[in-house]
Amino acid sequence: MSLQDSIKAARLEREETKKEEKFEMMSSKMKSKGPGQYILLALLLLYTVICALPIILVFVSAFSDEKSISENGFSYFPQKWSMAGFNAVLRYGKQLATSYGVTIFITVTGTLIGLLFMSMFAYALSRKDFRLRGFLSIYLMIPMLFSGGQLASYIIFTSQYHLKDSLLLLILPLCVSTMNVIILRTYIQSSVPEELMEAARIDGAGEWRTFFQITFPLMKPSMAAVGFMMATAYWNDWQNALLYIDTDAKKPLQLLLINIQKSIEFLLNARNIPSSALTAMQGSVPQYSATMATVVTVIGPIMIVYPFFQKYFVKGLTVGSVKG
Repeated sequence: MSLQDSIKAARLEREETKKEEKFEMMSSKMKSKGPGQYILLALLLLYTVICALPIILVFVSAFSDEKSISENGFSYFPQKWSMAGFNAVLRYGKQLATSYGVTIFITVTGTLIGLLFMSMFAYALSRKDFRLRGFLSIYLMIPMLFSGGQLASYIIFTSQYHLKDSLLLLILPLCVSTMNVIILRTYIQSSVPEELMEAARIDGAGEWRTFFQITFPLMKPSMAAVGFMMATAYWNDWQNALLYIDTDAKKPLQLLLINIQKSIEFLLNARNIPSSALTAMQGSVPQYSATMATVVTVIGPIMIVYPFFQKYFVKGLTVGSVKG
C-alpha cells in the first residue's frame, strides 16, 4: 500500500469513527432525561447568564450618556444613549487605524510562526525513538518553572540583541509556550495513529515528509485551540509594547488605548487648569463611557472570531488535557 493510500485509509477510518460517535450522541439525546440532567442544565444556564451580564453591561455603558452614568451609575437601561465615548476614542482615527494594523500583523504573524515551531517541537517530543527527547523535555520545562525576571529580559533584548523599538519584541517573547507544546504533543500521541507513521517510513518518507504530509494535517483541532489562545495573548499584550516600543507607527492597539485612557484622566485631574474650564471639560469629556468604549474596541474582534473556533477549541483542549 502506498503512502497516499495509507493517508486516505486513515482519513476514511476517522470519518467513520466520527459518524459512529455522532450517531451514539444522537441516540443518547433521544433517551429520556432524568431530573439530574435538568438541574445541571439549569445551573449551566444560570452560570452562563452570570458570565454574560458584565459583558452586556460594558456594551450598554459604552453607548450610555456620560451625565446619566455620573448621576445614576452604570445601568442596563440607561436614561439616555450617546456615542460620546466612541467619539472620544475615534478622535485618534489615523493612529487608531495604524495601531489596529500593527496588532493584526503581530497577532497573525506571531500565531503562525508559533504554531509552526511548536508543532515541530511537539512532533519531535512525541517520537519515542528520538534520542534528545528527554533532554528537550527538561529544557522545555525550565522556563515554565524559572524565569530571569523582567529586568534581565529588558537588558538582554535592548543591550545584547539591540531590538529596542522593534516589532520582533512583540512577537518572539510569546512565540513558544511550554503548555501549548505539551497540548500539541499529547494530541499527536493520542490522536495520530502510530501505524500511519510506520507505513510512511516503510514507503520511504523521511521525518519532514511524515510531519508535513501526515501529522500536520491531522492536528487541526489542537492547532485551532492553541492558535486561538496564542492570538488572544498577542491581541491583549501591552506590557512588552510599553517597555520596548517608542515610535507611534509601531504602537499596538492595547498601548494606544491605554494612552487614550491616561490622556482623559490627565485632562480631568490636571491642577493647572482653571476651575471654570475644568468644570466645563468634565461635562464634555466622557470618562466612564470612553473607558467602556475602549474595552469594546479591544474585545470586539475576539468575540467575533471566537464562535468560529469554539468547536476546535473545546475538542483540542479536551484531548490535550485528558490524556498525558
